Amino acid sequence: MKLRSKLIITFLILILVPVLFTAVAFLGFGHYQINSIKKLYGVENVTYETLSNTTAMLSRITREAYGELQKKAEADPDAFQDPEYLDTVNLDLETRYSFLAVRKGDSFIYIGNEEDQTELLDSLPEYGAHDAEQEEDMGIYIGGNLQALVRQLDFRFLDGSEGSAFIVTSISGMIPEMESLLMDVVMVLAMILIFTSMILTAWIYKSIVTPIHHLQVATKKITDGNLDFEMPAGGEDEIGELCTDFEEMRRRLKETAEEKLEAEKQSKELISNISHDLKTPITAVKGYVEGLMDGVADTPEKQEKYIKTIYNKANDMERLINELTFYSKIDTNRIPYHFDRINVNDYFADCVEELSIELEEKNIDLAYFNYVDEDVQVIADAEQIKRVINNIVSNSIKYIDKPKGYINIRVKDVGDFIQVEIEDNGKGIATKDLPLIFNRFYRTDASRNSSKGGSGIGLSIVKKIIEDHGGKVWATSKENTGTVMYFVLRKYQEVPAS
Repeated sequence: MKLRSKLIITFLILILVPVLFTAVAFLGFGHYQINSIKKLYGVENVTYETLSNTTAMLSRITREAYGELQKKAEADPDAFQDPEYLDTVNLDLETRYSFLAVRKGDSFIYIGNEEDQTELLDSLPEYGAHDAEQEEDMGIYIGGNLQALVRQLDFRFLDGSEGSAFIVTSISGMIPEMESLLMDVVMVLAMILIFTSMILTAWIYKSIVTPIHHLQVATKKITDGNLDFEMPAGGEDEIGELCTDFEEMRRRLKETAEEKLEAEKQSKELISNISHDLKTPITAVKGYVEGLMDGVADTPEKQEKYIKTIYNKANDMERLINELTFYSKIDTNRIPYHFDRINVNDYFADCVEELSIELEEKNIDLAYFNYVDEDVQVIADAEQIKRVINNIVSNSIKYIDKPKGYINIRVKDVGDFIQVEIEDNGKGIATKDLPLIFNRFYRTDASRNSSKGGSGIGLSIVKKIIEDHGGKVWATSKENTGTVMYFVLRKYQEVPAS
């Protein structure tokens, strides 16, 4: 969910939830209080509208008492001069938050409230000033500082004098049920607001604050150079997307750092390999030169042998240096390719002829089999493909451990490609090592036997060149039997113009 949608939902929840739950609470508590009022005061037909009208509510709770006074006035008006009767009526009115006042002529003969009511009594209407029939439901409202509701009952005593009975109800205070209802609604509203705020705070905290905290922690770790952690996945909003992007950035930074460390390690290993492999021919050259200088080679035959050995060692050093130079070009993707159309038969025949001289000197038999038509061509860089063949053959020579070695080269037509196979009868490659032999600096001779030499990058150069030609290279091998190296090159085919 997008952050904008979350903010809109939060706003709607803040508005609607308190209103909805407050309304439900008001209806529930109101219904309970209505039933309580009906039971306590004997008031019928109480509604929510009645509860909201304080004057109407107070008028209703004294209606029954007023009716009893009317009956008494008609049956025995002199009872309004009996203190015992008046006290009984007043006690009942007190339960309804009212009191009784009785006036005979111009004087009050009974006041049911012990407080000073002079101002209120002076404000009460005169005998016959109001129509009792019209006032029966609501009574008379006295405003100002008094805030009272008065029901007036006019009658005549048996001696003919005018009498008035007043039921006085103070409006300044509400009945407890009304106060309780108001307090309950206020408390429920406060609880709803608190609960809603807590839920929204937790939601917002989880959606926004927590991911931001994770981002702060992750940023601090990256600042300290620590990339070995995982950023917790975010949600589907903008901050979640930011966390996902941050994790992707961390992962790439880690990969870059690891690649840099691996490159540095490989460079150090290359230097170590080259240094080690250069040391052997240099030591040999020095030894043979010292032999010439000291006169150890005292015959023309010995001198020729020494000079030839020095020449071969110099060639070994040149080959190692060339590999180092070529490796630097691979590492910067600056291999100089010059692609051209090459006739397969002619090209591989020349390569085999050059190899045969070197292999003959090493007492290794070379066999060449060509199964490709004479006009088949490939688009390739002749120099780089020759480097591929030389690297593979050199690698085979190093690991031939039989008294009589052989290398077979086969060129086959496999549809849109020509496939070259170079087979030897060397010591073979273990199954666990086979998938790794084309990796940079990987050597199966972990002990680095100096007699084998090599920088460990020959086959990685082969893979790079072949892949840059759009082909692929692989190998099969059997320990103590030999190895077959394969590579394919796409054939040149002319496409007729449409």
